[in-house]
Amino acid sequence: MKRKAPFPLVRTIASWFIALLLFFPLFWLGITAFKTEGQAIAGNLFFTPTLASFVEVQARSDYLHYAFNSLITSVVSTVLSLLIAAPAAYSMAFFRTRRTRDILMWMLSTKMMPAVGALVPIYVMAQTTGMLDSLPALIIVFTLSNLPIMVWMLYSAFKEVPNDILEAVRLDGATVWDEFRHAILPLTMGGIASTGLLCLVLAWNEAFWSLNLTSANAGTLAALIAQYSSPEGLFWAKLSAASLLAIAPIIVFGWFSQKQLVQGLTFGAVK
Repeated sequence: MKRKAPFPLVRTIASWFIALLLFFPLFWLGITAFKTEGQAIAGNLFFTPTLASFVEVQARSDYLHYAFNSLITSVVSTVLSLLIAAPAAYSMAFFRTRRTRDILMWMLSTKMMPAVGALVPIYVMAQTTGMLDSLPALIIVFTLSNLPIMVWMLYSAFKEVPNDILEAVRLDGATVWDEFRHAILPLTMGGIASTGLLCLVLAWNEAFWSLNLTSANAGTLAALIAQYSSPEGLFWAKLSAASLLAIAPIIVFGWFSQKQLVQGLTFGAVK
């Protein structure tokens, strides 16, 4: 006899409450973006929508310039990370040594260090090499910061490949490259795609390095948002409009790729 889940109504109500609680900041951001500064400060729920804040953001800052920088840094860093992480994860998944687990744990531990701890040396290196406020500097930093996560996720995806398939391929005399290209890639393409999608989102949303390594030339959308925090105070309506313009593309992208993102996050969780 199939058992019913305990307190299904309570669990449903709690789920809806948590979902609405998490959604409320985004909802408030969205409606504030269509207010005037006076309406934004007053916090009125009912108001006459206006596009004045969006017009002001575009007139004051070149939105397309910042969006282009975000797109280039996110896409290029994700591709480079995949090109580096895939061979590394492949070698650790199928050619294990006694130190493989230690290496994986060490790579994961690097994500536990606050980014500010590495700011000074990275800033000095970028300044010394003339790469400060440049897209290549951001691409390199984004690539290196996402590598540990990508290696772990790809390692989990590669471990799902049955050993029988690999043994059959090796018995046919396939080289390592043939094995990777004809056996591993087709079987793990979903995991590779979801890993790339997740890291693309992480790179797009990265703010710390964008604010500290760039200014006008290579600034991403995070730098665009920061412009509306000044010594005179916060311009709530314009800040909300800039934030909405920054997160809207990645929200739409995440909505259409949510299945792949969840798949990537849960690789290896269920056997």
